[in-house]
Amino acid sequence: MAAKNTPAIRALRAAGVAFSLHEYAHDPRAESYALEAAGALALDPAVVFKTLVVDLDGRLSVCLIPSGDQLDMRALGKRAALADPQRAQKVTGYVTGGISPIGQRRRLPTLVDDSALDHAVVYISAGRRGLEIALAPQDLIALTGAATRSLRRAA
Repeated sequence: MAAKNTPAIRALRAAGVAFSLHEYAHDPRAESYALEAAGALALDPAVVFKTLVVDLDGRLSVCLIPSGDQLDMRALGKRAALADPQRAQKVTGYVTGGISPIGQRRRLPTLVDDSALDHAVVYISAGRRGLEIALAPQDLIALTGAATRSLRRAA
């Protein structure tokens, strides 16, 4: 497996936040990176959050929702759409399927689904496919400056 030193991991270490790393063998044929992580790590999909970069009327933002759910675009406004993957990669510095909300090249406004607060620990991408970070949702929210609200709808 590749080295475990991504910008997200460096940012967490620099902030002194408690976290753990969880690595798995990424399958390039996986249709959902976050659901793949949940399955490979034998985790409840409700605690594994996917990072989605969205375009809100020309401005990029990050939304984190449980891996088994879909983003409720109506919760974001009339002019919301998923961002172009190439643009998301360029702005965040991460590849799709490995975009972390932490340690981005340019920190984007972040929204976290309020269900994260129902868990002691949530899992997010560590900045590459096949590597997840487990941390307290309060630390995730504090580090990203995120707002919380309902963003999900059942898949």
